[in-house]
Amino acid sequence: MARYMEALTIERGGFRIKVPESWWEFDVRPESRDDSIRRMVNERIEAHPELAQYRDTYTTFLQKAAADAWKSGAMYCGCMAESFGGDTPITGSVTVSLVGGRTRDGAPLSNDPAAIAAQLAVKEARKEGDSWRKVTTVDIPGVGPAARTFGIEDIPVPGDSLNRTIRAVLVQTYIPVPGQEGKVALVAGSSQVLDLADSFFDIFDAITSTFRFAERNA
Repeated sequence: MARYMEALTIERGGFRIKVPESWWEFDVRPESRDDSIRRMVNERIEAHPELAQYRDTYTTFLQKAAADAWKSGAMYCGCMAESFGGDTPITGSVTVSLVGGRTRDGAPLSNDPAAIAAQLAVKEARKEGDSWRKVTTVDIPGVGPAARTFGIEDIPVPGDSLNRTIRAVLVQTYIPVPGQEGKVALVAGSSQVLDLADSFFDIFDAITSTFRFAERNA
């Protein structure tokens, strides 16, 4: 998957992050997402007219997905779909969310990286082909330490009544938000291309390492 790509800096309320210039944004912002999704669907149908009969279905599904993502704290979602000579494109995504939690007594949960890592569960693969998850801490240049999970995980399909899951390469990094007790910026990278797991671990680590809070110097 080695290919040189220019970096594109994305700035949102309170943070910035760099992704390869070839990536595109799945807009989740309430003020612009509906128009953005309609344009995206129209462009797709122009390229593939046979999909025209599904225009409303695609538009409704994507608008609901964007709304659900925003409600869960997502502020940015970047996606890639690259062809490297094979029949199937290589796909992946990175989402940045601002999230927080509270104890049963209503107190903010600690956003100390060591405390977060201690609460994250490790999962061992019992046999070849099983899902797995490792927990560690990393240092984000210019930001500081953060808790991280990475592995091959079974992710529940949101709103699915049959409780189905999607197996994916998943890297989640929990970066404490300065001055906001209990708040973290969750940078999550995922891809369903399991054969390239090690490459995606490196890609998601590289992208996450560019994360900066807006009030800090790069």
